[in-house]
Amino acid sequence: MQDQSNLWFFEGVDLYNVLCPHKVKRMADDHEFSNYKKGDYIYFPDEPANHIYLISDGRIKVGSFNNDGKEMVKAILSKGEIFGEMGLAGEEKRGDFAQAMDDNVRICQLNIEDMKELMRDNQPLSLNMIKLIGWRLRKVERRIEGLVHKDAKTRVIEFLTELADEKGQKVGFETMIKNHFTHKDIASLTGTSRQTVTTILNELREKNVITFDRRRILIRDVEKLSEEAA
Repeated sequence: MQDQSNLWFFEGVDLYNVLCPHKVKRMADDHEFSNYKKGDYIYFPDEPANHIYLISDGRIKVGSFNNDGKEMVKAILSKGEIFGEMGLAGEEKRGDFAQAMDDNVRICQLNIEDMKELMRDNQPLSLNMIKLIGWRLRKVERRIEGLVHKDAKTRVIEFLTELADEKGQKVGFETMIKNHFTHKDIASLTGTSRQTVTTILNELREKNVITFDRRRILIRDVEKLSEEAA
């Protein structure tokens, strides 16, 4: 658990300051931010994978389309996080899409070759980027396994516990998650319906395991929440 927390800190806080071209003297003069409105695509499947992206403001979702054209959301990312990193792992064309979820999305993009140069000059950065790619791949694998083997309630609860581990803030004995996920977002990420997510969250609130509003989710006891899945 500790390794995941450290990785999330690297990804969510330090990484933007390390990688944004505005922070790198030789790149700063030629760099501009890109702005997107809700629904705008940053990239589509099959486009060249020649940039890595950092979120300065707003939220984006990364996903793909199945053979029936149905959208499959793989991740919802927010300020300070990165995406498009598979270009570093040899991806030549995008297998996913990235789309703005807010009207104030601001993206900082870095050429893959510039990124590789930074990694060559910075061994800790290189190591953490490798860890990040592997960690995200494992998350996708776990999600696929969950869709096959676990029921909706278990998937939603495991999503909440994972979110608490990655982004939760301790408030006494409780864990607070700043809530930028709607019930629809959680449904997309857990392969359920919005109505099912609402039913499960309300059930957990009635049992006093969690409480929530539009601004936050407060988990009373993470271990008790995990027991609800069992």
